[in-house]
Amino acid sequence: MGIAVTQRSHKAKLLRRTRRVVVKVGSSVLSNASGVRQDSIARLVQHLTKLHHEGKEVVLVTSGAIASGLSRLGLKERPKTIPGKQAAAAVGQIALMALYERYFSAGDVRVAQILLTHDDLANRRRYLNAKHTMLTLLAAGVVPIVNENDTVAVEEIQFGDNDNLSALVAVLIEADLLVILSDVDGLYDKDPHVSADARLISIVEQVNDALFATAGGAGTLGRGGMVSKLQAAQKAGLSGIPMVIADGRQEETLAAVFDPAREVGTLFLPVSDRLTSRKHWIAYTLKPAGELIVDAGACQAIRDRGRSLLPPGVRSVRGLFSEGECVTCLDEKGNPFARGLVNYSSEALERIKGVQTNQVEQILGYKISDEVIHRDDLALLMNFDKQVR
Repeated sequence: MGIAVTQRSHKAKLLRRTRRVVVKVGSSVLSNASGVRQDSIARLVQHLTKLHHEGKEVVLVTSGAIASGLSRLGLKERPKTIPGKQAAAAVGQIALMALYERYFSAGDVRVAQILLTHDDLANRRRYLNAKHTMLTLLAAGVVPIVNENDTVAVEEIQFGDNDNLSALVAVLIEADLLVILSDVDGLYDKDPHVSADARLISIVEQVNDALFATAGGAGTLGRGGMVSKLQAAQKAGLSGIPMVIADGRQEETLAAVFDPAREVGTLFLPVSDRLTSRKHWIAYTLKPAGELIVDAGACQAIRDRGRSLLPPGVRSVRGLFSEGECVTCLDEKGNPFARGLVNYSSEALERIKGVQTNQVEQILGYKISDEVIHRDDLALLMNFDKQVR
């Protein structure tokens, strides 16, 4: 009873200030082995249309393009090759968007299609362009429908799943709430498929290693499992955005999410010490080009006192990268604790690692900066070992 009241009381507070919402729906909710289920899309759109007409700004992050393409191509299972997935997505995306257009139009709601790859958000200019486009659409009363651009995505630029994509979109547009609709009731304290006594966790104040230990693998139709949902909760939470995971297969789930008197799924509370938009982009959108092993003193100075990383604190350099690229900082035990934008290339850092700052110009023949990574370009990673490695 105490847990239920706690979730309801938190929901009542957050829903009062919730105006902009990102709703992500998974393939397992929309599809089966035969393809996309029109009744599932119709039910989802009905609820989103209601939210839209109530004055909320709604962004839908949808899976289902590849699943939709399977039946249209006569395939029995998800392709294992990138070209096979791209072909299925190319065929399926058209059908998927046609269904959304039909059902949203019936409710007098305009929609727009937005397809993204990781490169679109890893590039700062394109990141801001995407943000401005989506905010303009929302201001015009349009519902953006977002999906990963599976037609052109390859391994190195994939988000990996639409759970993480939905969190990045929520951060991008500064949403007030992220809702992930899946084929599970929420987060359990044990794997419910294995343990009959598994209990649903109603509210989570902090995502930590213990929670990751309870998470299972990916489903059959989609790429994301509970691990990816916990990663999404961390990404959103670090920007002050609460998240709900709930069973999207149930007809009244979305209505329950937005009813302060009802508890549903698992509510993840945001952290109080939120990252700025730019530091969140550095920490969780960019893909690191290399790693720096940092000594104990420098690690403590960065983590506890918000200091910059200087050449004396760098013990070793991994990977090949240019100045301005993103790298992960690891402590001497190999644990990642920060990400940042380097002022020197990997080649230059190999020459100046461990030396005093006043020796840099003598060794290199030039000096870009006293700092290897300035504190304004450093973002701490909070219990994020599962994502950054």
